[in-house]
Amino acid sequence: MSLKQLDPKTLPRDILTGVIIALVSIPISMGYSQIAGLPAVYGLYGSIFPILIFGLMSGSKQFIFGVDAAPAALVGAELAVLGIESGSREAVQTVPMITLFVAAWLMIFRLLRAGRLVNYISTPVMGGFISGISTTIIFMQIPKLLGGSSGTGELPELIVHIAETIRDSFNAISLLMGAVSLALLLTAKKLAPKLPMSVAVMAAGAALGYFGIAERYDVACLSRIERGLPAWQLPSISPELITDLLPVSLTVAVVIMAETLLASNSLANKNGYRLDNDREILVYSIGNLAAALTGCCPVNGSVSRSSMGEQYGGKSQVMSLTASAAMIVIMLFCTGFIQYLPVPVLTAIVISALLGAVEFDLIERLYHQDRKELLIFFAAFFGVLIFGTIFGVTVGVILSFVSIIIRTANPKRSFLGVIPGHEGFHSLERNTNSIPIKGVVLYRFSGNLYFANIGLFVDDIERSLKPETRCVIVDSGAICNIDITAADRISQLSASLAEKGIGLYLASHIGSLNDRLRQLGLGGMIEQGRCRRTIIAALTEAGFSEPYELEENELLQKSEVLSAGRNDRLEFEWAFGADADEQMEKYTERLLSGLDGGEDIAEVIKPEGEWKGMGELDQEELLVHLEAHLKELSERLRVDEQKVGEVIELRRMRLALKLRRSDPKALDRIREHNRRFEQRLKEKHPDRYETLMTRRRQAISHIRESDPQYAELIEKMYS
Repeated sequence: MSLKQLDPKTLPRDILTGVIIALVSIPISMGYSQIAGLPAVYGLYGSIFPILIFGLMSGSKQFIFGVDAAPAALVGAELAVLGIESGSREAVQTVPMITLFVAAWLMIFRLLRAGRLVNYISTPVMGGFISGISTTIIFMQIPKLLGGSSGTGELPELIVHIAETIRDSFNAISLLMGAVSLALLLTAKKLAPKLPMSVAVMAAGAALGYFGIAERYDVACLSRIERGLPAWQLPSISPELITDLLPVSLTVAVVIMAETLLASNSLANKNGYRLDNDREILVYSIGNLAAALTGCCPVNGSVSRSSMGEQYGGKSQVMSLTASAAMIVIMLFCTGFIQYLPVPVLTAIVISALLGAVEFDLIERLYHQDRKELLIFFAAFFGVLIFGTIFGVTVGVILSFVSIIIRTANPKRSFLGVIPGHEGFHSLERNTNSIPIKGVVLYRFSGNLYFANIGLFVDDIERSLKPETRCVIVDSGAICNIDITAADRISQLSASLAEKGIGLYLASHIGSLNDRLRQLGLGGMIEQGRCRRTIIAALTEAGFSEPYELEENELLQKSEVLSAGRNDRLEFEWAFGADADEQMEKYTERLLSGLDGGEDIAEVIKPEGEWKGMGELDQEELLVHLEAHLKELSERLRVDEQKVGEVIELRRMRLALKLRRSDPKALDRIREHNRRFEQRLKEKHPDRYETLMTRRRQAISHIRESDPQYAELIEKMYS
């Protein structure tokens, strides 16, 4: 921790949050210590020095370290396998030895720079993992609300334990206390998230215990704890147990590294800073060494306490330092009140914090934005919930890589054409004004070529061939590398096309791709001039020069496409695709909302702001949308509707002349689009449609008289 990074303004809240975390750590640490097979007091020992070391050394500003569920459950299960009774002298000797081995494994992970593995875990996997861990711990805690003890294992075992608790030890008053506490906490989190309601709820629970109400209704309270700090000593090593403990300690170390790195990186990403993962692993190792020297079970990053710290506005490691100091004070002077704390009240505090860690917002976002990523999220979530931490992460990572392979195996591809009067080459699918060059297949492939996608590449090109095709030019600007399989298929494709009198060209790629082509035996394409720096150079080499002859039959097809509902625009269509019409209307409304009555009409009907430089076709589209808002435009400008309509129509005439000079067919497409727009307006807003048509007829009639040079154009556009 760097003192330079501390903000004096946040220190009071960090300190308060640290005290709250210390208080909440009491029941959590005591419970998980018992799950690990140790007396409850050792859980409090694990909330002193490990969290202090983490606060001093970690780069994570908000994350909290301490005794936690997953390592405790794994250690407790191992003791059961070894036949060691929970809480016995043998358990007190064995558990610290496991913790010491965990610290050693983590140090080995640090030396191997294992922290890099986190870079291969996607946001959905990370979110599913954290949500799965949080949900698992919630299921572990539910029996404590019902009057029983904490559960262990994965979801099937936890559900069985909940059912057994309801059957054997259900306590209605315990459930009532926990439910009321949870309701208060969730309500306060929503209405006053910065209010430390957890402290108030804990104080109220302690009062119930102190005055004997909890005891009267058989509601469990925490155990009595003796005062004092832990003694430091090296765990005794039992040679006969080493072979048994090394495997489980390795598993625990992997769980600690994966769970803590994922959770702390998730919190870091949310708050806008980065972590050095290898440094963090070193901190985990030293923290577990401190736990081993004080007789504690392995310690881990705590999702529940970190979520609580974030809820109460903690901003720095001062939280951890304060929590450690507060626990020291509690252990030296205040252990007496612990025995009065009701278990269901404290459990409600833990569940409230865990609910905040479940990524509900991410679920909603993925549902609306990417359903495939949502499936990966749920795979990681249910993997953790049903099969455990390691399996959940493994499933999520595998699915992430499968997703990457699928996406790279099926990259975006498109065929290109030209737009008369405009530079460059444009997607035929994305731009309705783009027309293929006669005799040429222009093909864009947006990804590296390798064994999984070269089949698509070849099939696309072969299906696009026509009897008059003379050359195939691949816009390879997005191809940075190819493998040997792809190189062989390109060579075969080139030979096959050559037999048909068709040349294959690659154009616009980075220079290093040429080196790769030579390396893989395709140097002949470069030597023969079939790898060119630009598409224009490739076209020239193939015998095509500007102005290019366009496919006339494609123009007819485009008329059919237009009548099917496609819109006639460039920038907006390129930017928004199928949503172009909706976005143009929103842009029109933004222009209208900024008017205050002092503007010149001619200036108002020009595109402004982020779309100031839009082309003629988009400007014509904008005028159509403005004309549909004629009444509102007139009121905002405080100018007669007739005058506004005439200015709009004159602007459309001038644009139409420009467009006709560059593309004689443009007016036909504009007219078709305008008719469809008017039909939609008539169906949705008949009043606006009638006003539009009336004003337009008046404006056109006046223009015929005042500007007769537009008479022929008016006939073509409105006949």
